[in-house]
Amino acid sequence: MGLPKLLTIDRASGQLLGVRQVPSPNQDARPPGASIDLIVVHGIGLPPGQFGGPWVEQFFLNRLPVDADPFFATIADLRVSAHVFIRRHGEIIQFVPFHARAWHAGASSWRHRVACNDFSVGIELEGADDIAYTDAQYEQLAAVIVALRATYPTLSVEGLVGHSDVAPGRKTDPGPSFAWARLQSQVDALVSC
Repeated sequence: MGLPKLLTIDRASGQLLGVRQVPSPNQDARPPGASIDLIVVHGIGLPPGQFGGPWVEQFFLNRLPVDADPFFATIADLRVSAHVFIRRHGEIIQFVPFHARAWHAGASSWRHRVACNDFSVGIELEGADDIAYTDAQYEQLAAVIVALRATYPTLSVEGLVGHSDVAPGRKTDPGPSFAWARLQSQVDALVSC
């Protein structure tokens, strides 16, 4: 397993350079003076536990066809997005520029601060709580984290959590199958390059 290519963020546009950009309508401006202090890692599969289809992208664009799967009717009215989505094979798709607020964490709090969307970046991994994430996903996630920390100095090493950490009891992702120590090792390796 080699190290991934280092990624770069254009600070003015908030875009991760060299990745597919698919603007989601499910975003708005961060509150005045809000800094980016937190990265929230999520896991998503649509339908749950299934991967590879167009459904996550369609969900973030409010175009999920309710007749494609019975589960879709239960979530079709939700307005959700993430800054980036990392597919099982490592493709990164950006839906929201980093300087904007993506609608990823919902009702949430971290260290006595509520509304985590105001001060966080949401990264969705194509996956499920009980299915191992892929090598390519860890590599790309580490590269995104290194690029974010290089661009936004308000992000500290402690500012990396799971959705389950900011919405305990309501959310469980990225789940017990996510290897936090492995991710930290890969981030450290990239930083030392």
